[in-house]
Parts: sequence; C-alpha cells; structure tokens
Amino acid sequence: LAVVMAGLGLSLTVDDFRRLREHPLAVVLALGLQLIVLPLVCVAVIAAFQLPPLYAVGLMLLAASPGGITANLFSHLFGGHVAMNLSLTALNTLLSLVALPLIANWAIAHYAGGGQVVPLPWQKLVEVIGVIAVPVLMGMTVRRARPALAARLDKPVKLLSAVLLVLLTVLAIAKEREALMSAAGELGGAVLAFNLLSLASGYGLGRVARLPRALCIAIGYEVGVHNSTLALYLALGVLQQFPVALPAALYSVSMYVTALAFGFWLRRTTSGASSN
Repeated sequence: LAVVMAGLGLSLTVDDFRRLREHPLAVVLALGLQLIVLPLVCVAVIAAFQLPPLYAVGLMLLAASPGGITANLFSHLFGGHVAMNLSLTALNTLLSLVALPLIANWAIAHYAGGGQVVPLPWQKLVEVIGVIAVPVLMGMTVRRARPALAARLDKPVKLLSAVLLVLLTVLAIAKEREALMSAAGELGGAVLAFNLLSLASGYGLGRVARLPRALCIAIGYEVGVHNSTLALYLALGVLQQFPVALPAALYSVSMYVTALAFGFWLRRTTSGASSN
C-alpha cells in the first residue's frame, strides 16, 4: 500500500492542498460525520440488530477509527478529490488520538460494563504517517521534478492499484474465512448496514450541501472506508478480546466489496449524466 500511495502522489501537487481552503464546508462536514454522526449511526445499528456486548464494543471501535489508507486509493480510482482524502485522513488520525479512546471507553462501560482504558494509539499514528505521508511526498517530488515521467506512470499505477485491491480482497477472505463464517450470521447484517450507511451519508450529505462531485466522492470514501487495522489492533493488542475484533475482521472483507460496488455505481451515474 505504501507503493500505491507513492503512485497517488504522482498525481498531486502542492496547489491541490492549497485549494482545500476553498472548501471549508467539505472539511467541516467530513469531520462532523466522522466524530459525531457515525458513532450515533453505530449506536442505532447496534440497537437495531441487538448485538451482544463484545460485538457492540467492536463495532464502536470501528466507527471511531479514522479513514483508512484504502479510502485514498478508492477515491483516486473513482474520481474523488484525493488531496481532500489525504488531508482528511491526516486530520482524522490526529483527532482520533483523543476521540477514539473516549468513544471506545464509553462503549466498554456502556455495553460491556467494564472499566478497561484504551490508551492513545501513538504507535499507529506513526505507522499511518509512514505509510501515507512519506510515500505521497516521494510521489509528489517525482511529479515536480519529472512531470513527464509522472504522467507516463499514472495509468499503470492505477491499473496496479485495481489489481492490488482484488488481491487484498481475496487474501482477506482466505485469511479470515473461519472466523468470518462463524460470525457472519449474527454480525454480518450489522457490519454491512454500518458500512453502507457510512458510504451513503458521506456522499449523500455532500450532495445535499451542493459540494462538487469530486469532494462528495472523497467524503463518501473517507467516512465509509475505516481503518479496520487500527480497530483490530485495539481489540487484539490492547483489549485482548477476540470477539471484539470480529466486527473489524468482517468489515475488512466486506468494505472492499461495498467500496468497489459504490465506485462502479458512481461511474455508472456519471456516464448516465453525461449521456443525458
């Protein structure tokens, strides 16, 4: 994924980030969705599906996790504002240092009746910076120094990214198949509902706010594709509760399918609008 992020950097310039100041509403909308709306949506999904306590805690961990690296990749593939995604991922990751422990500890107390404290994920912050910021800066450096080379690499890198997404989906299903099969019946509907509601709320509210389509796509993927690795880390490495990790494990598979389907739907609506 670090290689893919370097490829994303090939299509970015500093001016792309400067232009974010022209869309403060998009930034406020995305951060509000991530920090306030999605946890509330998650609480509603938990109540609707009557999830057991440990599954409920796991889904809340997922809701509180910031956008994942793959959100940037999907946005890049399907016409989103990638600079917006990268900036939002950075901001959400920083904010998650406070928001995620607060939401996670509330969920533990509310659903599981426990008092275990979730520490600030500083190590994960460093990892995210390493996987996102450093490769993107390398790609942008190539774009600035060798624009012709960056242009030639753009399409091959997009193709490579699509192939990697398919491979990641297959490998994720193969790796987690036993745990996923055992939990899918009780947990699958809730995870799928949360995933679809996240994607729809990001894109839909952006359209309601009459933001440019590229920004709507970026927000949709940013709040719809969560950092399931971070949720898995907290569930297994901090809480040491395998059932708490199952929502993130199931989500890590389903999100590839739903995010790809969402992207193809976006392309279909775009082509339909242009033909009209």
